[in-house]
Amino acid sequence: MNSKVARGETAAKNLRPAWHRALSALVGATGARALIEKMIGLEPIQWLRVIQQQEIQSWLDELPAEDLDVLEISGDEWRDARPWKTHRTANFPAFDVCDQPLEERFDLIIADQVFEHLDRPYRAAGNVLSMLRPGGRFLISTPFLVRVHEFPIDCTRWTEDGLRHFLGEAGFPLDRIKTGSWGNRACVKANFSCWMGYRSRLHSLRNEPNFPMTVWAMATRDSPSPLTTENSR
Repeated sequence: MNSKVARGETAAKNLRPAWHRALSALVGATGARALIEKMIGLEPIQWLRVIQQQEIQSWLDELPAEDLDVLEISGDEWRDARPWKTHRTANFPAFDVCDQPLEERFDLIIADQVFEHLDRPYRAAGNVLSMLRPGGRFLISTPFLVRVHEFPIDCTRWTEDGLRHFLGEAGFPLDRIKTGSWGNRACVKANFSCWMGYRSRLHSLRNEPNFPMTVWAMATRDSPSPLTTENSR
C-alpha cells in the first residue's frame, strides 16, 4: 500500500464511529478480513485514483525515460514508474515551490495531488516553468469533487478547462497542454466520509464527465526556435 493510500485509510478510520471501529477490530482479530478483502477484490489504491494512475502511466510510457532528469514535488509516487535517468524528490517544508525555484533544471517535473494545497499556485507554476529545460514537461494532478483535506491547508480546485488555462497563465503554450479527468456519482458519494479503497468486484470505473473527482494535465515548455537561438548568439 502506498503512502497516500495509507494516509487515506488512517483518516477514514478516525472518522468512523466507535461501534464501526470495534467491529473492524473484531473482523481483523478473527482473520476474516483477508478473506473478505479477497472476495471483494480490494486493491492497494484509492477508487478515485485508478483511472488517473492508468492514464498518467500511459503518458509516461511514451517518454524517453532513460534520458530524463525528473523532479517530483512532495512525493515519490512515480519514482519507479519508468527507468528514469535521475529522479529527485523535493518535499515541503524544506522545499517550498511557492517560494523560489531550485537551481537545477529538469526534463520532467511531477506534482501529484500537491497544487490544491498551495496558497500561491500561480507563483508555484511559474517556478515550475523556470525549472524546466526547453521542451521539458510538467505533469500535474489535482482533486475536484472531493471534500476539503488540509495537509496542512486546502485551497484550490480546477476542472479540465480550468487547469488548462491555469497552466496557460503560467506560461505554458495552450496547444501543448493535454488534460484528463475521471469520476462518477457513486465514487463521489463513497468518498464523503473516507478515502475509499478500490474494490474491483464492487466499484464501477465508468466515467461521468460532469462529476470529475480527479483532474490531471501534462504541459510542455516551448523550445526556442532556431531563429531565436541564432539571433541570441
